[in-house]
Amino acid sequence: MAISRMSLVELLHNLGVQQDPNFMREAMKAVVQAIMEVEASMKTGAERYERTPDRETHRNGYRVREWDTPVGTIELAIPKLRKGSYFPSFLEPRRRVDQALYAVIQEAYVNGVSTRKVDHLVKSMGIEGISKSEVSRIRQMLDEAIAAFRNRPLDGVYPYVWLDAVYVKVRMQGRVLSMAVVVAVSVRDDGEREILGFDVGPAEDAPFWLGFLRSLVARGLQGVD
Repeated sequence: MAISRMSLVELLHNLGVQQDPNFMREAMKAVVQAIMEVEASMKTGAERYERTPDRETHRNGYRVREWDTPVGTIELAIPKLRKGSYFPSFLEPRRRVDQALYAVIQEAYVNGVSTRKVDHLVKSMGIEGISKSEVSRIRQMLDEAIAAFRNRPLDGVYPYVWLDAVYVKVRMQGRVLSMAVVVAVSVRDDGEREILGFDVGPAEDAPFWLGFLRSLVARGLQGVD
């Protein structure tokens, strides 16, 4: 099932998913942490714990550095080396990676993300010579971060919840069908806006809404006035 990407991305953009600080911050952290691990492996000439005659140095733990982004401060664990030094390429002065990261993360939230998109992202960050398996590993880590966020426990109190739906074109088994996208947006008791979740189904009918709302309750939705 291939959902119209632009329609869904625009929908979630309009509802504020790109402004959800928790979502963007955690997804960005997962991506850049994976990229640092790859860069460190390229610098040492070996993967972590790998025995190889090509190894040039060994890792020596991590150092913590805070990275200020438009969605808040991210705490990075930067790999340290026993010989030489490593500094993340995306932290170099004048290198802006925010927009490229945002674009890939938003699409991953909606559709999943391909290794091709991650490969383009990595190259836009100035990283060359990365293998296909390493690109695939970054993509997998991003997929896992997105899945964790979409299925995260709802552990706050949500007095206000808005439900909305829109129909988008979906290509399914060679046919283009109109399917419903339902979205739940909330304001927590601390005043923070949050996207609780969304789902895609054949029609905006009672069984579909009921299943969607039950999934939110199962994740811990409570306190709705």
